[in-house]
Amino acid sequence: MLYTFGYEGLAIDQYIARLQEVGVKTIVDVRQLPLSRKRGFSKRSFSEALEKSGIAYLHSPTLGCPKAIRDAYKVSGDWDQYTTAFMAYLRTQDASIRELAKISRATNACLVCFEADFNFCHRTFVARAAHQRGASTVAHITAKTVTADSRLRVAA
Repeated sequence: MLYTFGYEGLAIDQYIARLQEVGVKTIVDVRQLPLSRKRGFSKRSFSEALEKSGIAYLHSPTLGCPKAIRDAYKVSGDWDQYTTAFMAYLRTQDASIRELAKISRATNACLVCFEADFNFCHRTFVARAAHQRGASTVAHITAKTVTADSRLRVAA
């Protein structure tokens, strides 16, 4: 499986417990800069906590949203504009997307970012792009549920 899961609203121990409950074996951090004001979610402390829990950590900065696109979205608040800009960027990252697809076929992988709502996070677009290049089925983890990607269900 290829999962996505945002850590907004969760403490590190809650987040890791949920990953374990679902059976995630590898986290792929798709934040361009894996820093967080939220305790436990910056790259070093996050990767150490995951590894202590038996979950591998990989950082894929090329699958993060570039700062210029994030900054434009903060100013405009226009989700369609953000999506268009990010998708154009993502089309330039074929090697990274193919590597993600390969990882997801070998292990239960999960894309991580801050945003709790997968409908408004770039990680959903990354997961869909990987699925189009042979990645496993995509599902989104929340604090209480696991939801199959509806865009992929419609296409099936």
